[in-house]
Amino acid sequence: MAVLKVIEILANSSKSWEEATEKAVEQASKSVKNIRSVYVNEQSATIKDGKIDEYRVNVKITFEVK
Repeated sequence: MAVLKVIEILANSSKSWEEATEKAVEQASKSVKNIRSVYVNEQSATIKDGKIDEYRVNVKITFEVK
């Protein structure tokens, strides 16, 4: 049986929600080991001059505690 923990992370990107998600996982992996999954909980964007300026995601990252 594995013990899993979930943390919530906010991340952003000027290119896409996918890149924002990748950045969240990349940043989390610097201090958290054994990441098992990422769940995109929420997506949003900021608008500037009628265009998307920044993509934002709120993700939940699940990892195994050893």
